[in-house]
Amino acid sequence: MSDISGEERLYIDGELRPAKSGAVFETLNPATEEVLGVAADGGAEDMDEAIAAARRAFDETTWSTDVEVRVRGLRQLHEAFLRHSDEIRSMTVAEVGSPVSMTTHAQLDSPVAGIAWVADLAERYEWEQDLGVAEPLGIASHRWIRKEAGGVVGAISPWNVPHQINLAKVGPALAAGATVVLKPAPDTPWCASILGRLVAEETDIPAGVFNVVTSSDHRLGAMLSKDPRVDQISFTGSTSTGRKVMGDSAATLKKVFLELGGKSAFVILDDADMAAATAMAAFTICTHAGQGCAITTRLVVPRARFDEAVDGAAAVMSMLPAADPTDPGTICGPLISAVQRDRVESYLALAEAEGGRFVLGGGRPKDLERGFFIEPTLIVGLDNSSRVAQEEIFGPVLVVIPHDGDDDAVRIANDSTFGLSGSVYSGDRDRAVAVANRIRTGTIGVNGGLWFSPDVPFGGYKQSGIGREMGVAGFEEYLETKSIAESA
Repeated sequence: MSDISGEERLYIDGELRPAKSGAVFETLNPATEEVLGVAADGGAEDMDEAIAAARRAFDETTWSTDVEVRVRGLRQLHEAFLRHSDEIRSMTVAEVGSPVSMTTHAQLDSPVAGIAWVADLAERYEWEQDLGVAEPLGIASHRWIRKEAGGVVGAISPWNVPHQINLAKVGPALAAGATVVLKPAPDTPWCASILGRLVAEETDIPAGVFNVVTSSDHRLGAMLSKDPRVDQISFTGSTSTGRKVMGDSAATLKKVFLELGGKSAFVILDDADMAAATAMAAFTICTHAGQGCAITTRLVVPRARFDEAVDGAAAVMSMLPAADPTDPGTICGPLISAVQRDRVESYLALAEAEGGRFVLGGGRPKDLERGFFIEPTLIVGLDNSSRVAQEEIFGPVLVVIPHDGDDDAVRIANDSTFGLSGSVYSGDRDRAVAVANRIRTGTIGVNGGLWFSPDVPFGGYKQSGIGREMGVAGFEEYLETKSIAESA
């Protein structure tokens, strides 16, 4: 057993407690396959109580209307994260398998900074907008628009960057005046339950406003989608599960936010600095073993410079092997589980069956006997119609595809059911921006620019989702708009 410890209890209606059944389930270190400890295995009775608590807190307290209380609570939560950052950082590396280097940005520090950002936003936000007097139908009327909290939010989150996604849902929802039930992925329960403990012990956030139900049962989240007491669902995960969430929510016409899959293209134009561009593409696919929905997994390069691009990407990827995530130099850690490793291996077999060739990688590292590792893998010989180029793999697997000019590159980039992110490199800034503007994605980088920040909206086109997370747009996902008029 490790000396890393997390929060084993649920957080429901202001109380840290075991599951009603007393059941627990294990959480593993994906780098060592070691059991870290246990989390409460919540069931239907626990979820029912959490929903009831959130409903009561929204309907019967002043949380939804008292901005000052919300801002204070969020700032207390931010300060609590900072106080406990060292222990949470260690826990995150152990439970998520994330390289410790990532915890200085997307895996911990950046989402924690986002709590402070959204608290500041709530404090300065214009909750009412005066539209002045008009005379519709000849009746002089003074009109204004009021923004109000949307209600009870069911937040369902995945395992790949749990603090980022949990806090990108919970922070804006609470700032908007919503109440929340968080159902995290079974693979990373502690990254959610620790949030419940901080709220319980170190903030003035009232009982019922925020609730955490950890569970080994993926299906428990469906209760949130189906329950009429829940007004809104915020879901991040696969596109296939997103469809189910949307279907379950339809019966009560819930507002639904979905951040789903991606198969993003890294487009290099023929005048680009090939060494710099391929280095960035290689670094990106190795980061956190490719376990990011916005990671660019298709490298789309000029046909005349194809070999140069492949050699450049392979050279950098070979210097970023799968390795111990506690090492500060590691970029590519393990996959989250044996199930995910098996899934990635099935796509590697499919790549060969489709006629692809491994320039680099293609299996498990020979020097790592334990842990759910896959080598950074570079594939050539496939076109964009192949399944490996079309389907989300969620591993350190990069497919190189040739293009025949800017129009063809845009065509390939857009030839996907997804539209989450992307990147464009060119020696001509205006040319790169013009191509970026034609690619149908919710986010895109130009010549190495990074869009990821608490104030930047994130979300996708097409089957990559509905709505936006982070930024003002992400905050407003949790608001309703009320139009009011009085006789002038």
